[in-house]
Amino acid sequence: MSAGRVERVAQSSERYVVLAFDFGLRRVGIATANLATRTASPLTTLKVRDAIPWPDIDRLIAQLVVGLPEGEGAAAIARAVRTFVVQLGERYRLPVATVDETLTSAAAQSELASARRSGYLRRRVQRESTDRVAACLIAEQWLSESR
Repeated sequence: MSAGRVERVAQSSERYVVLAFDFGLRRVGIATANLATRTASPLTTLKVRDAIPWPDIDRLIAQLVVGLPEGEGAAAIARAVRTFVVQLGERYRLPVATVDETLTSAAAQSELASARRSGYLRRRVQRESTDRVAACLIAEQWLSESR
């Protein structure tokens, strides 16, 4: 989706919170982005068992941003993400912005490992935490691209 369309949607809405999704076949990391402060924060991770957890997503929806992998070897997950993007748009009748999420999971793991080494995180880093932080990075990227 072009940045112009994203800006038009943000300006026409009285909602100020965006949800960003790091879609995976086992888990969906979700983060929020605040249009007023232009910041993003991890929100939650939902488990994907036999189906997408739509009832859990229903309780969270405002604006939609999904990370789309664009690197080599990402064709299979990219197809699943594109299907997820279409389903989100149809379900909530909202446009869904996509941003390149290449390496967001690796960046999230690095960020969490650094926080763990510094003592900021006291417990071992869990996979669900990586997904939430990756979704946060997706939201932050969308915010920086939508100016």
